[in-house]
Amino acid sequence: MLFWDPTFLILVPAILLSLWAQITVKSTFDKFSRKRSSLGENGAQFARRLLDSLGLFDVKVERVTGFLSDHYDPQNKVLRLSDATYNSFSVAALGVVAHEVGHAVQDQKSYKPLVLRNLSVPFANFGGNLSWIIFIIGLIFSTPTLLYAGIILFSFVVLFSLITLPVEFDASNRAIKVLPMVGMSSEEVVMVKKVLTAAAMTYVAAAFMSIMQLVRMLFLAQNRD
Repeated sequence: MLFWDPTFLILVPAILLSLWAQITVKSTFDKFSRKRSSLGENGAQFARRLLDSLGLFDVKVERVTGFLSDHYDPQNKVLRLSDATYNSFSVAALGVVAHEVGHAVQDQKSYKPLVLRNLSVPFANFGGNLSWIIFIIGLIFSTPTLLYAGIILFSFVVLFSLITLPVEFDASNRAIKVLPMVGMSSEEVVMVKKVLTAAAMTYVAAAFMSIMQLVRMLFLAQNRD
């Protein structure tokens, strides 16, 4: 009943938005991956130059497997670039690099939303791992305490996804502002903006999905009888 019930309809808009966001970010990245940047640097070289120009000499640049698995690790001060960006000379790749460097700058400046997101990671992981288990047990045994315990735990996931939004938007804004300063043409900056806007929509979709999941849990809890 839980896995095949009408409440799944609540998730349909979020599922459609997620699919659209994933398709859009892939197609946009693929499009501008075919545009070679006039800067003449690959992702790794550009990351090092950009970091050094911002005084972030202690941040290392490493390669990581996966497609667009690029990320900044604040604990180890490492900028990890995926196979799609590390050796790429494309406008899209350099845009992604600049975005991740934006996170490194946030870390350097102790950007409050980033600090808050980092602090919320353990709670989000804990809530994500246990919330549905506890909630389903509560449904099976009609135990309100477990139902609402699951909902509270999942609320940490929702909160994390919402905190992530300003962090990602700010990193992109920092990237767009710094790119002209390091020699990227205005035409290429426009391309980067399209790539980063498409990427941002995946975070919006994830936040919307978590909210709709929470709404579904509340609906199931209130109509358990």
